[in-house]
Amino acid sequence: MLRLSKLTDYAIMLLTYMARGPALLTYSAPELAARSHLPLPTVSKLLKTLARRGVLIAQRGAKGGFSLARRPEDISVAEIIHVLEGPIALTECSRHPRGQCGIERLCPVKNQWQQINRVVHEALERLTLAAMTHPLPRKLAIFGDQEKQSEPRSEQ
Repeated sequence: MLRLSKLTDYAIMLLTYMARGPALLTYSAPELAARSHLPLPTVSKLLKTLARRGVLIAQRGAKGGFSLARRPEDISVAEIIHVLEGPIALTECSRHPRGQCGIERLCPVKNQWQQINRVVHEALERLTLAAMTHPLPRKLAIFGDQEKQSEPRSEQ
């Protein structure tokens, strides 16, 4: 199963709160913790990490806090994931340079996994923080419901 860590999920949620607000608005860690219902130490840790890596700007002082370093349209979900999890790689061989896997020469699916990894990475690069602030189009939002509707009915 592919899964992002809770911290990455929380960071995307916090950044989405920030992206919904006016440009250059500064948010405090306690304010974001209250809005998100996340523990303050977790929020503080994430905000500091995102500031160190250039996604946020930290401002000291009485009116200090954190603000987005760039417009939400210029921050990709791929960048956020990379900051918190490292390079996006669906398999081990997608993560390492060529020649580091002992069975690479014999692997019949190496190129396919590399292509899949590339497609996923490109999709996450195209998905911006600005896009995360909008609801899904109805067609995509009901996708999960369609799966339930298409399940075979038991015979009576």
